[in-house]
Amino acid sequence: MSEFEAEVKKAEKELEQSLVPIVPDPNEGRLDDEFLGDLKMQAQEYGQKLQDAAGKAKVFAEEKAAWAGDKFKELQNKEPKELIEDAKEFARQKPGQTILISAAIGLVLGFLLKRK
Repeated sequence: MSEFEAEVKKAEKELEQSLVPIVPDPNEGRLDDEFLGDLKMQAQEYGQKLQDAAGKAKVFAEEKAAWAGDKFKELQNKEPKELIEDAKEFARQKPGQTILISAAIGLVLGFLLKRK
């Protein structure tokens, strides 16, 4: 028997010894196992982390919605000529970003028009 095979047999034996059969407790009608208790604690921790992340996402979305609402109000108060000048100035300052934005808008419009 090679050293590798001996190590595999040793690992299998350790694994078999560490496995605990899960048997329902007839007195309480529920599973009583330390491993399941650890799993429950981890599930609660992950649930809390998920709730925290959802709360942060909600705050972020509310902030961005408020920002978008403010920008929309600004755009409503401007004349069309001002909007065109602002767009031209933005394109002069950031040509790469302008191309990416135009491509994204084109894709979205393409998908919307393709559906009909």
